[in-house]
Amino acid sequence: MESLYGGATHRRVTIADLADAKKRGEKWPMLTSYEEMTAAIFDEAGIPVLLVGDSAGNNFLGFENTIPVTVDEMIPLVRAVVRGSQRAMVVADLPFGSYEESPEQALATSTRFFKESGATAVKIEGARISTVEKLVAAGIPVMGHLGFTPQSLHQLGGYKVQGRTDGDAILEAAIALQKAGTFAIVLELVPADLAARITKELSIPTVGIGAGVDCDSQVLVWTDLMGITKNPPKLAKAYRNLRTEMLDATKEWASDVAGSRFPGAEQSFK
Repeated sequence: MESLYGGATHRRVTIADLADAKKRGEKWPMLTSYEEMTAAIFDEAGIPVLLVGDSAGNNFLGFENTIPVTVDEMIPLVRAVVRGSQRAMVVADLPFGSYEESPEQALATSTRFFKESGATAVKIEGARISTVEKLVAAGIPVMGHLGFTPQSLHQLGGYKVQGRTDGDAILEAAIALQKAGTFAIVLELVPADLAARITKELSIPTVGIGAGVDCDSQVLVWTDLMGITKNPPKLAKAYRNLRTEMLDATKEWASDVAGSRFPGAEQSFK
């Protein structure tokens, strides 16, 4: 991703870098991260944007979905990802209940993330135009999120593809979010042809997840990418099988402990 960084190694990726990548037709990856160790690995790998998603709820904190996650739970995670990375832009998800009441509430929440965690952008779900305008006017970069919005899971009736019958409405919402000042928009679980249409229409990057190959960027939950998730969604692809590797390593170590083979001489002191 050297061209996306402009060859710089002394600063973080900015929204200007992502805008320039769109103009060049350069695609880029985004990954979730919830703590320092994975953030450092992904940053070293050249991932330009790390999303500290409220997906931490069901991928890190043990909840059934994203809805129970709170701001107080998210801020330490974002802070850890910022500490673990040097070049990646770090985007903080605003959790359910922390921004819907009013643009003022959203600004107060976003300000906490910026001051207390070091996030360099926030992400909000839905076509909340006045909220985006308020945040952008305050100097806070905003990533939008349309299609399937996980915080509306119960309203939408489960994990279902969006836009098969209301594609024009999603396109109009994307255009409105762009006009309001979002620097990028996540398109989740929408038909590939609709995502391609939106991507072509917008001058800002689209970030696909279950939205086909034509988006400007793609995002995955890192545990899905690494094969740790026990029952991954259809939209994911596991590039490794770390779940099996971790299970095997744990069992092997436990067996060595039981058989007095660990620690060995190499792990012992005189």
